[in-house]
Amino acid sequence: MAVFGYMSADSDNNNCGAFGRAGGVSVSIVVHRSPAGQLRHALECLLRSDCVGRVDVVDNSPDESLRDVAESVDAGGRVRYRHVRNRGFGAAHNLAIRDAMADGYEYHLVMNADVWWDGDVVGLMAGFMRRRPEAGMSMPRVRYPDGKLQYACRLLPTPFDVFAKRFLPEKWIRRRMRRYLLADADHHREFNPPYLLGSFLFFRMDALRETGLFDERFFMYPEDIDITRRIHKHSKTLFFPDAEIVHEHAAASRRSGKMLRIHVANMIRYFNKWGWFADRERRRFNRMLLEELPRIGRPEDGRG
Repeated sequence: MAVFGYMSADSDNNNCGAFGRAGGVSVSIVVHRSPAGQLRHALECLLRSDCVGRVDVVDNSPDESLRDVAESVDAGGRVRYRHVRNRGFGAAHNLAIRDAMADGYEYHLVMNADVWWDGDVVGLMAGFMRRRPEAGMSMPRVRYPDGKLQYACRLLPTPFDVFAKRFLPEKWIRRRMRRYLLADADHHREFNPPYLLGSFLFFRMDALRETGLFDERFFMYPEDIDITRRIHKHSKTLFFPDAEIVHEHAAASRRSGKMLRIHVANMIRYFNKWGWFADRERRRFNRMLLEELPRIGRPEDGRG
């Protein structure tokens, strides 16, 4: 298995010094029957960084079996475990974000439990956001555990993009999907996509104050599309290639009929909110990105 982590010529610690002992980055991880080893690995990655002031593990599971994992990993009182009624992915993250806002954190990281890295990715992201005050949110380069690129930066989807990707044979839609997934983008250079996948989203708190938190009408799936495009209206939403993470990307809706129904229902809510076919903002954001997108001659071997 190939192992990927952060890459930078800068010193990680320089990005965290101004935060002091408390750290300037709050983090939330929402879990639902997640593997214990997976959560432990994610927390260990986070706690290596002096930038991380607090990690909220918000558990939507029916029981509290993950409490011991969250509490055993933490030696410095930085991890808080909460068991809550399952109101959805975005609603659970919002609980942690509201508390972190009230406590004065400068940045907030939303991440999945199936994410890991080497080094101090949080420090790199914090340093990048300090250098780029025009950015309201950002994400690093993402790879699968086998080392292949994961297309985590995308165009805003049309209804065809979403439902064709789920239900049509790949060979029928390959060219269209390459465009939607930005497969021709040079993922070694920065760019400003209107949709960042929700596995690892690094927010500036001021941007969240301006645009609002996750829309809790979406139980799960399109909440990352929705919040990225809202922030994209006012700030840049940047892809930062000098930091790198690994995301296992379970894609539950491809394996579970129940999760597929949840996915479809929530995508219908998304298009009801923003427009199915007459979405001028979508066309404008996508056109602007495609005009300025750094491209490579041959796409990297990645998957969506």
